[in-house]
Amino acid sequence: MSDGSAVGIRYPWETPPAAGEAIEVAEGVLWIRLPLPMALDHVNVYALDEGDHWTIVDTGFDSKKGRAMWGGLLAGPLKGKPVGRVVVTHHHPDHVGLAGWFQSEHGASLWTTRTAWLFARMLQLDEQAVPRQETLDFYRSCGMDEAIYQERATERPFNFADVVAPMPLGFKRIKQGDVIEMGGRVWDVHIGNGHAPEHATFWSRSDNLVLSGDQILPSISSNIGVYATEPEADPVADWLEACERLSLLARDDQLILGGHKLPFTGAPMRMRQLIENHHGALNRLRDHLDTPKTAAECFLPLFKRNIEGGAYGLALVEALAHLNHLYHVGIARRTVRDDGAYLWQRID
Repeated sequence: MSDGSAVGIRYPWETPPAAGEAIEVAEGVLWIRLPLPMALDHVNVYALDEGDHWTIVDTGFDSKKGRAMWGGLLAGPLKGKPVGRVVVTHHHPDHVGLAGWFQSEHGASLWTTRTAWLFARMLQLDEQAVPRQETLDFYRSCGMDEAIYQERATERPFNFADVVAPMPLGFKRIKQGDVIEMGGRVWDVHIGNGHAPEHATFWSRSDNLVLSGDQILPSISSNIGVYATEPEADPVADWLEACERLSLLARDDQLILGGHKLPFTGAPMRMRQLIENHHGALNRLRDHLDTPKTAAECFLPLFKRNIEGGAYGLALVEALAHLNHLYHVGIARRTVRDDGAYLWQRID
């Protein structure tokens, strides 16, 4: 789901840094963009100058191209100084992909939340040639399109190991309420949820910078999905709680440095948009459930368009997340169809 910028949201830089280059967004803070082979074709990472080394926040995918790009960045914009610390905001592969490589090959320490480290390391070790039966049953429960189901049943699924470097034992845990130093600044750690469990964000006490990962983004709303690992989860409730709580910290003068799109100011308005976006989607979904629907039949009210191609899987897990929320708060009920698909209907 997306919503455009509005009055109050401003973008100090109209264009991102070119490949292999960096933009200094504040003293000693570099904004770097790395490519991704998907519809959302980039991830933002940040380098903070520690004097004799760098702290980097998030890493991009692990690939030959990704390692080569970091080699060029280290020799160029990072001035030949080593990466001494990697801070990972959350466990998704575009953020943690090269963390283990920086640990093993560059001697960097890894700082992240306990949940992010456990999820990333578990998924990196869990390589599958074909989907497990639990995953196929989950697809059935969502009412996945039959042609897509048959294709996914026989092909190699997405594996963390394909784009996340092996992660050695050992990390430093960060948690809610921690105060840490990075780049000559003192930062408060505030934990988000919904898009990823125990997602770390960093709020500078020293100036107006916020490192928000994917918890606060401009112009797009982070994917909120339910997966076979926890099919009864309610990440929409987690997301709304986190947005309400983090909105109390938001100021108009803060420069939000997110994991995607452009740095921006106008955080209070953006937080309102992120909250209202999902309340509106839930209301449209509730109205759509006047007759029984599967999760796969709920794309139009949620996204205001039909979903096909590479976005189908993300749309399916996000539809289920919103249906689970309506179920948990007592607005919808569900029954099981003969083929194993859940049918959801509004409770009048």
